Amino acid sequence: MTNVGESDRLVGLLTQGREEFTGKWVRGVTSTLAGRLTAAEVQQDLNELYTALVEALRNGGVATRNEAYGEVRSLLTELSRNRARQGFSPTETAFSVLALKDVLEPALADGADVKAYLQLARVLDDLGLYTIEVHAKTREEIISAQAEQLLELSTPVVKLWDGVVGVPLVGTLDSARTQVVMEKLLQSLLDLNATHAIVDITGVPAVDTQVAQHLLKTVVAARMMGAECVISGIRPQIAQTIVALGIEFGDITTKATLADALRHALDRIEERGPVEIGGLL
Repeated sequence: MTNVGESDRLVGLLTQGREEFTGKWVRGVTSTLAGRLTAAEVQQDLNELYTALVEALRNGGVATRNEAYGEVRSLLTELSRNRARQGFSPTETAFSVLALKDVLEPALADGADVKAYLQLARVLDDLGLYTIEVHAKTREEIISAQAEQLLELSTPVVKLWDGVVGVPLVGTLDSARTQVVMEKLLQSLLDLNATHAIVDITGVPAVDTQVAQHLLKTVVAARMMGAECVISGIRPQIAQTIVALGIEFGDITTKATLADALRHALDRIEERGPVEIGGLL
């Protein structure tokens, strides 16, 4: 029997036994999800997938990379992404496809239909692997988005006084975080019409050449907005490390504590009077 003939045979068998096969498929998948999805939700997903699979077999045979499987892949992409967002594992997601093999085996794996079953089993294996790939990619996207959200939360810009904003840094300062700090600081300077910014590094465990460069970039960016910038939280150990590494902060004002930096900023505001930031008084 040719592949085309086997495909036609599969289409006929799947069409004829649709109600029985989909019913068993839905029950089998639902039983493994421990009540996290209703039977109605699973039934909707699998019925649509079953219909698309039969059409793909009719129009494209068993070659899953064929354009005829576009609708099947689209449905599997949606299913896999939803399962990933809902917290299901890759195995649980792939089982939603592979469970159809267990349903069809008793009906097709014996006698004249065995070749057709083996062809379909290979198709379902390929589609199961596809769900794992999509699931893994979606989980990576979710983790990346969560990391960005945590980064945003870990770099707050707060208003300390009229015209003064502060950036309390805690933890390691790398390139990605520096970019977030600069963006939030510059936007806050503009939104609050602040003329002074205090970058507090009390919570930064260590300052090396790379961290110092990131701090300098932040200060330069603030100055380009017309604001003065002070670095506070220079502890004795940090000061010794900076001197030992030969790091130069140039004319950037540094203070031991946030309170000292705020006092300095208020004194400067009193001396200078109102100053424009971003073209606004």
